[in-house]
Amino acid sequence: MTYQNYSLKQLQQIDAAHHLHPFTDHKELREIGSRIITRADGPFIYDSEGSEILDGMAGLWCVNVGYGRDELADAAYAQMKELPYYNSFFKCSTPTPVLLSKKLAELAPKHVSQVFYGSSGSEANDTALRLVRHYWALEGKPEKNRVISRKMGYHGSTIASTSLGGMEPMHKQLGGAVPNIVHVMMPYAYELALPGESDHDFGIRAAKAVEDAILEAGADKVAAFIGEPVMGAGGVKIPPMSYWPEVQRICRKYDVLLMLDEVITGYGRTGEWFAAQTFDVVPDTITTAKALTSGYQPLSALLVGDRISKTLVEKGGEFYHGYTYSGHPVACAVALKNLEIIEREGLVDRVRTDTGPYFAQALQERIAGHRLVGEVRSIGLMGAIEIVKDKATKERYLPSGSAAVVVRDHAISQGMMLRATGDTMILSPPLIWTRDTIDMACERIAKALDLAEADLRKR
Repeated sequence: MTYQNYSLKQLQQIDAAHHLHPFTDHKELREIGSRIITRADGPFIYDSEGSEILDGMAGLWCVNVGYGRDELADAAYAQMKELPYYNSFFKCSTPTPVLLSKKLAELAPKHVSQVFYGSSGSEANDTALRLVRHYWALEGKPEKNRVISRKMGYHGSTIASTSLGGMEPMHKQLGGAVPNIVHVMMPYAYELALPGESDHDFGIRAAKAVEDAILEAGADKVAAFIGEPVMGAGGVKIPPMSYWPEVQRICRKYDVLLMLDEVITGYGRTGEWFAAQTFDVVPDTITTAKALTSGYQPLSALLVGDRISKTLVEKGGEFYHGYTYSGHPVACAVALKNLEIIEREGLVDRVRTDTGPYFAQALQERIAGHRLVGEVRSIGLMGAIEIVKDKATKERYLPSGSAAVVVRDHAISQGMMLRATGDTMILSPPLIWTRDTIDMACERIAKALDLAEADLRKR
């Protein structure tokens, strides 16, 4: 590869001169320089200096089958040779999105059987917003267009998906969100449960916030409720098991559509193909991306329930929406092979019956007791570590989020890639992790916590 002719310093200089990174303080990045990742294999990534790092984030929540899968490269190459691209406009299609749609309908929850393709989770959520409002317009209720979301929810970074999300700094920077989107409390018991309140009761109370928002607006004005089954970028906030069934009951009671954002949780992360199955809910839409191709190609799939698709087909009329790369044949070929690998290797079952439970046990036994840790939580292969100054009072270090960055930097120095979001360290590793990999991760995380504690004591 041509990059081998460049030194780390040269690559950093070129990066600083020409490359604007996502979710980045560009002034800070130019002062310290980018870490250049040059290759990866299995559960590990390697930087330009040869450092081996255990990837605890599966890239960005997506590389579920791990790195170095020749089958996925071969699938992309074969499709490129045969048909590198054709669009899905003009009443045309290509074989791979046709076959992928059939496969996704087989894997999805019941009554979810149609697929609309894009290239990212943000695009998929834009599509979902457009589609549910279009659905109600077709049903003769165009005024039923309000969408209820949650504070600290993350649904992407386009204008529409930022508006759907509940990240206040993103809203402030946007300077004008899409109208008719409101946000209610998140189901995060660690910070929001009342003294003595059980998980079950807290879940019911958090769900009632959705009902309250519907009643405040009037059910005839509310199109849908959208939420991540497990809030990802907001800090792996796992709701009580009472929450989602109650939300579904409320949505059905008031004839409000239920939209699940499974961009992170889809394709095995929680120990089922979809977290909808984990939490026993039947949504009207499911947005997916990331692990659909294990990140080897950009691809998103909005899975659409029969209620919406039936109206879309029977009422007719053009849906003025789509993308140049909707149903890209190469991306869909890679997705088909990726799903085949997940099935063949039994990765979903492994997460549910083996590595997921072991991951939870390991975090509790080896990480939860550390003086910097207020709480650990996990579901499947998705976990979080809350960083606190005082375990008993849940007091945090100031400024908010500063301590987690210290932990993250020490983790990387110990060969462990973690993400810091607020005061939370989050993990979302490849589904190929074994018990040995989990042991390795816990050892490195514990060491990083020790080093971080020593630094934080100096403040």
